Amino acid sequence: MAVPRRSLDGRLFWVLGLVCAMYQIFFVRSAAGQTAQLSVNASPQNTQMIPENMFGIFFEEINHAGAGGLWAELVNNRGFEAGGPNTPSNIDPWLIIGDESNIIVATDRSSCFATNPIALRMEVLCESSGNDVCPPGGVGIYNPGFWGMNIEEAKVYKVSMYIRSSDSMDLTVSLTSSDGLQNLAAYTITADKEDFKEWTKVEFDLQSSERNSNSRLQLTTRTSGIVWFDQVSLMPSDTYMGHGCRKDLASMLANLKPKFLKFPGGNYVMGNYLSNAFRWSETVGPWEERPGHFNDVWGYWTDDGLGFFEFLQLAEDLGACPVWVVNDGASRNEQVPSATIAAFVKDVVDGIDFARGDPGTSWGSVRAAMGHPEPFQLNYISMGNQECSMHYYKENYRKFYSAIKASYPDIKIISSCDRSTISPVEPADLYDVHVYTSSGDMFSKSSMFDSTPRGGPKAIVSEYAVTGNDAGRGTLVAALAEAAFLIGLERNSDAVEMASCAPLFVNDNDHRWSPDAIVFNSWQHYGCPNYWMLHFFKESSGAALHPSTIHVSNYNQLVASAITWQNSKDGNTYLKIKVLNFGNKAIDLSISITGLENEVQTFGSIKTVLTSGSLRDENSFQQPDKVVPVESPISNAREEMSLVLDPYSLTSFDLLLDLKSSLQMMHSVPESSLHSSM
Repeated sequence: MAVPRRSLDGRLFWVLGLVCAMYQIFFVRSAAGQTAQLSVNASPQNTQMIPENMFGIFFEEINHAGAGGLWAELVNNRGFEAGGPNTPSNIDPWLIIGDESNIIVATDRSSCFATNPIALRMEVLCESSGNDVCPPGGVGIYNPGFWGMNIEEAKVYKVSMYIRSSDSMDLTVSLTSSDGLQNLAAYTITADKEDFKEWTKVEFDLQSSERNSNSRLQLTTRTSGIVWFDQVSLMPSDTYMGHGCRKDLASMLANLKPKFLKFPGGNYVMGNYLSNAFRWSETVGPWEERPGHFNDVWGYWTDDGLGFFEFLQLAEDLGACPVWVVNDGASRNEQVPSATIAAFVKDVVDGIDFARGDPGTSWGSVRAAMGHPEPFQLNYISMGNQECSMHYYKENYRKFYSAIKASYPDIKIISSCDRSTISPVEPADLYDVHVYTSSGDMFSKSSMFDSTPRGGPKAIVSEYAVTGNDAGRGTLVAALAEAAFLIGLERNSDAVEMASCAPLFVNDNDHRWSPDAIVFNSWQHYGCPNYWMLHFFKESSGAALHPSTIHVSNYNQLVASAITWQNSKDGNTYLKIKVLNFGNKAIDLSISITGLENEVQTFGSIKTVLTSGSLRDENSFQQPDKVVPVESPISNAREEMSLVLDPYSLTSFDLLLDLKSSLQMMHSVPESSLHSSM
């Protein structure tokens, strides 16, 4: 029987493809040279549960992470308070449209808000006609926001401000390009004399006709007279879940599936001096009544729109457990003695009352008035920031501990005393650990908790990061070293309860600290390699951990872990095996899985790899996806597999398991703990 040429060509193509594939397999394996064996015991009898809140995020107001970042307020220094309490004062970054011949601008203490006494007085000397004619566009003031406002076409922005004047008024509020020449949206406020004799709140919407990522808000007029302004705000209407956070940045956090949110910072909470410390009670209530404060550690003003309530709300929106870092009477240069610490203790208990108190209580009613009558699930309090060696810390800590437990015995209290480096303070539910080091040392710290005694308080590694020359602004090698460290935390999750990297955000215009997980400016953002590395761990919290052992000769650059997790979207259950290769050799890896009650499904499994062409590769606005995870299907997954690991790579194998047997396995995990080995 004659074979049609088209069929023959098809068979030949298939055979050639198979030959090429086999050649590639054998060539890569021979090039790898180094072999390793990974054994995974997936038996339910040898499994421990990773803590439910294992991996989360830590937010600090640093690098303009909140003001000019996550918090969506577009006006910088909206209350004119940043120049200090003495007037006249600096109104930076507000600037004047016009000159001294037609406008005089100064601050005074005439605001209607006792907590924010500063207001802006604008005296216009020119008219629309006559001898002193104003320029065609009028005179006034403008605010460029935080290195330019991102105004999007057809998007609605909410304007709010307070105005006072005894003169007639014809005021134009507009969104323009940075040079004022392109008009994006405008609204005119007209009034007769006496209409604004008393301070009056004015609110309206602006809808932009065009897009401009470097815009400004301006207030202009061609009518002479004196006008006072205060609390000028411009917010996009479509914030994250309607609660005031910038949608794109908050979504980056949500994609990590964080199980906790630690806030509002470390040094930021302390301040260089207590006069500039974060005071939670001054960051709740109406935004315009919050005094704001100077972030003296990181060198900029914050209006505290992103306050205690907003952090609690963000944690709830993310499905994360809030972890509040409290000021315990210490700054970086001061400390309150134990004899006079009572006011600080009461302040912390009041803060918990605000978060958890009944709406009928004093502080609970404030929360309810802000739109959240239900209590927030605040279950963790972190006492200070690396203060264990300070003279009064331990004595003060015990006073905080006793007062908090007396009212809220279920709250877990985190001590600043790292038990691995300093004598502990007792009692403590958890102790805080910070790890900042080079990539090589971070990799070696994958075994940091291997010998930690079990049975005492567990650790929360609330700050870790690779720093130094090889960290750059977020390199591949830094991300891989941190991945090794996190794999070690997974394997030691009977001694470690929680972990989060630091810092989280950086505005590209204010690099106070590098590297950071997420980089942004007014209109764009990208994740650094360590941000994408965290995606390999977002299913780990609450998962079942299996013993895993690597056998390799003359090569100590591999670490691995194995978990069972369930996909909440489709109900499928997977065995996830993560392997980190921190060396310059490709590895021919043999994987052997035992103890499964049913076989791994042949199809439906996924391999994900994070690597790049150079150890110092970074992402950028120009190349945001240079170092990102790459997924590919595993065509013939099974309990015995041979695969190749790229040099300097993090690889995960998500092996699809039979749903019924997997659920039985996860529900039959014994109470006894396991400490797996590498």
